[in-house]
Amino acid sequence: MKISVVTVAYNSAGSIRQTIESFLRQRHSDKELVVVDGASADETVSIAESFKSPAVRVISERDAGLYDAMNKGLRLFSGDAIGFLNSDDTFHSERSLEIIAEGLAHSDVVFGDLYMVTDHETKRTIRSWKTGAFSRTAFQLGWTPPHASSYVRRHVADAVGEFDLRYRIAGDYDYMLRTMTRKDLRITYVPHVLVDYRLGGLSSGSLRNLVKGNLECLDSRRRHLRSAYVDAALFLRPLRRLLQVRWFKAKSGGR
Repeated sequence: MKISVVTVAYNSAGSIRQTIESFLRQRHSDKELVVVDGASADETVSIAESFKSPAVRVISERDAGLYDAMNKGLRLFSGDAIGFLNSDDTFHSERSLEIIAEGLAHSDVVFGDLYMVTDHETKRTIRSWKTGAFSRTAFQLGWTPPHASSYVRRHVADAVGEFDLRYRIAGDYDYMLRTMTRKDLRITYVPHVLVDYRLGGLSSGSLRNLVKGNLECLDSRRRHLRSAYVDAALFLRPLRRLLQVRWFKAKSGGR
């Protein structure tokens, strides 16, 4: 099974090397990385192209933001399955894609856990996002799957369609909600940490963005789940995130 990984980048010269290196270290050999760059003004593109790997494709052109760039990735990937890895994140171990492929062998959607880290040198973990198995009422109860550790087969990506550009922060949440609430899919949770997610992105940044993102998630539930104007998940989702916070001693290697 060929697995496609899409990495959206913009002025990511300080981190994209680690991202690509973590992809190339994956034991699963049938893979590709599609780097969708938004016409960066720094060395992002030259760093990505410097690997000269047939498994890495790089395109660079202006886009209309994060989710527009992700939609380009959905149009470009050539694999049997697809997932997204941010340009400042890394796979947790060299077995991550192998574990994903094993899950997809008998499923349409696979998702796992992730660590939120301060950096990729110390791997100091601030939040341990361990989701547990999916249920059909999960989104109404504030449950959220990590988009960065979720992969879908090609037919699922085709059926779900593109990211909704009305959302500036919660487009990935909306995409996963539309995916996982389909009744015809086999969905598997793999109890492994698959990704080390570096803190500081749109959804994990300022309090203002956290509030705005939560309201966008509510809007998605109202559109697709017919939730009330104010639902339980509006309060349960932030609470779940707080309960995931853990403090670890600095560690290395991400194992």
